[in-house]
Amino acid sequence: MSITIYVVSAVLVFVFSGLLAMAGLGAAFLFVPLFYYLGVPLAEATPTALLLNVVSLLFATINYWRGKLINWRVGLPVMIAAVLLSPVGALLTAHIDKTVLLAMFAAFLVFAGAMMLFYKAKKREEALSRGVEIAAGAGVGTVAGFLGGLLGVGGGNFILPVLNWLGLDAKIAVGTTAFVVVFSSLSGFLAHATMSGLDPWFVGIMGLMAAGGSIVGSQLMKTKISSSQLKKIVGVLLFLIAAKMIFDLVK
Repeated sequence: MSITIYVVSAVLVFVFSGLLAMAGLGAAFLFVPLFYYLGVPLAEATPTALLLNVVSLLFATINYWRGKLINWRVGLPVMIAAVLLSPVGALLTAHIDKTVLLAMFAAFLVFAGAMMLFYKAKKREEALSRGVEIAAGAGVGTVAGFLGGLLGVGGGNFILPVLNWLGLDAKIAVGTTAFVVVFSSLSGFLAHATMSGLDPWFVGIMGLMAAGGSIVGSQLMKTKISSSQLKKIVGVLLFLIAAKMIFDLVK
């Protein structure tokens, strides 16, 4: 890969890892199309993006844990289901036509952008039972893990709204989602890594940038920055990337 790809990718990884860490989502769903359009092969872009999710959200999760922003009781069932299903999705990636995979990714970006722009969490008036929490958590973990592994994303866009629906405080939902996405992304990465080669220099440099961006972003979110404007910016960006992918697929 050229030095231009390295430099542009490093800047984008630092910025978007920081921004998305504020929302607890990880930025793999941005990195896959961005790397792809910069010239990184899709088979390499997908596991690299998942690994960057692990690196960036691991640091963010430590910050959230210290700030007591993780609900372990709700998060563990989601995490277990996501970790088990993520390799299944990852192993199916190689058997799906590249055009179909890109079309699915474009559809996911439209969904993620809509969630960013239009979804508003509502506080529950009364808590749900433990059984409902486990069932809902395992259900969303299954869906998020499978699609996350298949598309090379962490699945946080599916998990966060469900945690809000379960009644978690907005910041605790973010911290809990980050915790889950670390492990679902790691599970998906390990499955993808067995099927494709990775450039160790590219992965190493991007990992350092992801860690730095995530530390800055999660610290800002934990202390004083609201994520409402951030979500609008990211939502519009997702729609633009999706539009570009759809245009390329139909032209």
